Amino acid sequence: MTSPIPLPLDLPSLEEEVAGGATLRRTILPSGVRLITEDVPGAASAAIGFFVPLGSRDETDREYGSSHFLEHLLFKGTPNRSARDVALDFERVGGDFNAATSREQTVYHARVRDQDLGMAIDVLSDMITSSLLDPAEFELERGVILEEIAMAEDDPRDVLWDRFYSNFFGDHPLGRPIAGTPESILASTREEVWDFYQRYYRPERLVVSIAGRVDHDEALRRLEQGLEKGGWNLGRAAQPIQRRGDAPAVYQRRERIQVIPRELEQTHIILGTRGITAVDDRRTPYGLLHHILGGGMSSRLFQEVREKRGLVYSVFSFGASHADAGVTGVSASFLPNKAAEAIRVIGGELEKIAASGVTEEELADAQGAGAGGGALALESMNSRMHRLSRSELVLGEFIDLDTAIARMNATTREEIQELAQEIVAGDLTAETIGPLTDEAQLELEAL
Repeated sequence: MTSPIPLPLDLPSLEEEVAGGATLRRTILPSGVRLITEDVPGAASAAIGFFVPLGSRDETDREYGSSHFLEHLLFKGTPNRSARDVALDFERVGGDFNAATSREQTVYHARVRDQDLGMAIDVLSDMITSSLLDPAEFELERGVILEEIAMAEDDPRDVLWDRFYSNFFGDHPLGRPIAGTPESILASTREEVWDFYQRYYRPERLVVSIAGRVDHDEALRRLEQGLEKGGWNLGRAAQPIQRRGDAPAVYQRRERIQVIPRELEQTHIILGTRGITAVDDRRTPYGLLHHILGGGMSSRLFQEVREKRGLVYSVFSFGASHADAGVTGVSASFLPNKAAEAIRVIGGELEKIAASGVTEEELADAQGAGAGGGALALESMNSRMHRLSRSELVLGEFIDLDTAIARMNATTREEIQELAQEIVAGDLTAETIGPLTDEAQLELEAL
């Protein structure tokens, strides 16, 4: 298959064969719950995720930190299972389980042998529908989250990224640290987080994705059974919530150059500007551009800044895309006495790729890397499971490996150069942590 499979929200059932002989199926229940599966030939395990399109950007000031708080609390017990029971259910069969919160979604996920998939569906359904948010556990977990925030504050790279986002997006909710702040976590009450849980963990918001050895019909039966046992009314008709809109977000950065003073051995820096959204049609040339510019050991930045000049240990380019906004740029770390030269060389590489574009050889290498990397990623059922959720929650279409490769092979040097020119023409925002010499400050101001 060399074309995407559309995933409209008004299509209750879908089944397609995709690359590698896998079978893609999706069912939308009358209540709005969505189950999307990829049955992979030869797989002996399954990865499952319960996704709620709710993250830190969706919280009011009073709710700030609630999405991440719930990520912790849903593991702390239900009327049917204690926190230890939840852990034992997965660990006694050798399974992995965890959760994660981002700016736009929360996921509770697990990986188990195919024969244990029914158990995973039961446990995750119980957690999603019936968590107690016990007041004593709430207070204990408040302390755990405060420890997590403190741990991040001790890591200069974590601090750098959080402050960069805050500076870049200004007062927009995308700029807030995902976990909340000590002040917001201390101010949270169990009643407020409970209300948040009841309002947003609803059938029309839930997407369940499963990849690996999976019988779609049996998974659907267990899912309905588990959700109904937890008290969800699956007979109530509801449309799945609409995917996030991509109308450009309105935000204004705070400062062009922001320096975080901290006594460190290295200077860490992020140079960023506006990137593309998660649904931008230029996603493929964007990915190829980043591979060529700063995606690996053969990339221009790695070769020029590290291999030829020895100015850094770490340098890479990045692109982070959200529904209605994106940020792209370069991150690097270096000794303070090398900062000025490193910044100058990085700026030169950005100018060069915008002015002269990429070579045919670079494009061919990037296309080969994309095809190979995509194939290797699909050896992981977790990667497949997350690809399914992204297709359903964000893109509105499923793109298999054959389609992805066809898109990469159709990308031209001109498309990549146009993106590079757009990025370089953008107004750079610089965030640094650690010592910054006067000479390095001047180089930043000259960018």
